[in-house]
Amino acid sequence: MYTRSEPAEREPDTSARPPLVRELLLVAGLFLVYKLGRQAANGHVEEAFHNAGHVWSFERALGLPGEGAVQGVLLHSHTLVQAANTYYATVHFPATLAFLVWLYWRRPRHYVWSRRVLAALTGAALALHLIFPLAPPRMLHAAGLVDTGQVYGPTVYGDTPATDSMANQFAAMPSLHVGWALAVAVGLIVATRSRWRLLWLLHPLLTLLVVGTANHYWLDAVVVVALLAVAYAALGLPRTPVRAHLPWASVPAQNYASPAYARSGAQR
Repeated sequence: MYTRSEPAEREPDTSARPPLVRELLLVAGLFLVYKLGRQAANGHVEEAFHNAGHVWSFERALGLPGEGAVQGVLLHSHTLVQAANTYYATVHFPATLAFLVWLYWRRPRHYVWSRRVLAALTGAALALHLIFPLAPPRMLHAAGLVDTGQVYGPTVYGDTPATDSMANQFAAMPSLHVGWALAVAVGLIVATRSRWRLLWLLHPLLTLLVVGTANHYWLDAVVVVALLAVAYAALGLPRTPVRAHLPWASVPAQNYASPAYARSGAQR
């Protein structure tokens, strides 16, 4: 009886790997569009606070737990709240970049698919930032939350949101932190064969839990997951070449046209 076993690691399909220089320029261009798009959505202060009130009221109408429930747990420990702030501030971009680099070298076909998914998700999110500017819950007086980044550190935002030239603080909806983290986890689950690969889902889960830093509402995560689902439905799964794992594949094929085979057949 033969059993089929799939290797833990597959050799990368180098024919599917795009040119490195082109990809570097493309990713850099996408990042530039991302930054410029967020800047273009900046400055809508009154509208952002108006929308924040509606989102907060809608969440309460839906019966969602207040973001303060998570923040209350974080505030029990100075170390824990700083760890949450650090995760929010430092993991987002490096984790996504490392994910793309690894896929490019080890799973080129999955790299192309994941890059398209991330580009589609980011483009849709930027459009929503322009249409629906939203102040985060740390700025909403009715939420009664602590701006943990400013109080405990570290923070990636300036003290004056309306004039922050480094980041658009009114682009809370949807949360690209959660969206990118989930895209990274799904990409690694699809591209790998380890029995532990589902643990990659801890990355988006931890990113979701740092809602306790008061940078996002629950609905910011719900909306970005919906956008990501649409991107997956539109782009489908990555196409990989089918390699048959046959039990006799490792046995050299017989040369049925050889004289030796003909003689052995005549003797039967």
